[in-house]
Amino acid sequence: MAQIKISTRGAKRIRQGHLWVYRSDVRDVSDADGGALVRVADEAGNFVGHAFYSDRSEITLRFLTTHEAEIDREWWRARLRQCAERRAIISRETNACRLVYSEGDLLPSMIVDLYDNVLVLQTLSQGTERLKSLFVEILIEQFNPRAVIERNDARVRELEGLELRSDVLYGDRPDEIEINQHGVRFVVSPLGGQKTGAFLDQRENYLAARSVAHGRALDCFTCNGGFALHIAPACESVLAVDISGDAIAAAQRNAELNGAGNVEFRTANVFDALREMESGGERFDTIILDPPAFAKNRATVRSAARGYKEINLRALKLLNPGGVLVTCSCSYHMSEDLFLEIIADAALDARRRVQIIEKRGQSSDHPVLLGVPETHYLKCVIARVIE
Repeated sequence: MAQIKISTRGAKRIRQGHLWVYRSDVRDVSDADGGALVRVADEAGNFVGHAFYSDRSEITLRFLTTHEAEIDREWWRARLRQCAERRAIISRETNACRLVYSEGDLLPSMIVDLYDNVLVLQTLSQGTERLKSLFVEILIEQFNPRAVIERNDARVRELEGLELRSDVLYGDRPDEIEINQHGVRFVVSPLGGQKTGAFLDQRENYLAARSVAHGRALDCFTCNGGFALHIAPACESVLAVDISGDAIAAAQRNAELNGAGNVEFRTANVFDALREMESGGERFDTIILDPPAFAKNRATVRSAARGYKEINLRALKLLNPGGVLVTCSCSYHMSEDLFLEIIADAALDARRRVQIIEKRGQSSDHPVLLGVPETHYLKCVIARVIE
């Protein structure tokens, strides 16, 4: 195993709980090649940990452990088994969850999602890509899936010099899979849907929204209808809006699958639709805002903040007194404090008094690892308009 030396600053970062070292803190690469598993020491020669090395990404080292260990096939098997054991309770509620959440599970740059008995794998760095065939073998042995699919079409792979591709690595080719979340049925396409087939990180927030939803509801950026179909039993009617015609078609199909006759779907730009509804004097008792990430990086936070304020301002104006707003941001660069500040500013401009009922995050199969703030990206705020 090659050894790499890092700066005192880089070693301190790891010893304080993070898992990444950037290129600027790498001092001596020795003979390591891209994707290698390396032993890392500080400038004094003290052991820091074992990590994946990348010769392309600014994230040069991704740490697997800070303890001396033999990282062999059994080590990987044990870590994957532990991920499954931590999600045993979740499997009672749904047949779809995130089985491995990269850094959140101490398996950086590796994601495994479960859809019924199909596993979808992402290897997002040179290190996990090099070991992909080993991971597939272990996943088959441990979980006996119908199929293992790779969804390696995420743009982050290009930063590692890796090609983008999606394919079946084992088993048959499942074009569609039916999943069940809390009794609500959805059809997902692991080779063609969003992310690895569907968004799994809002699963627990769907239930939280259902518990407060009532009356006439509006679900903005509905995608496959996740929020809309979960809150439908608690509401008189739900209007679900998305700019994507394909998303609306998928959501309508899911509504039919669940016999949700009180949900209407509309293809429209949400920003335009909110303004038109306000001009038309429409009112709602429940509004869901679950937009895509407006802030892709730090440079776009300011413009993203304007977008988040606009939709929250319009939504607050559309809510009846006693109405509930469920508003989300999946932008890591949009901090929770800034997001709450945006909601507060929107409330002031809308001249509404607003209570925060609950602050939530991503579902528990996307665990936040202390010391690695990047693992916490989803913010979900449930608020009530009281006057």
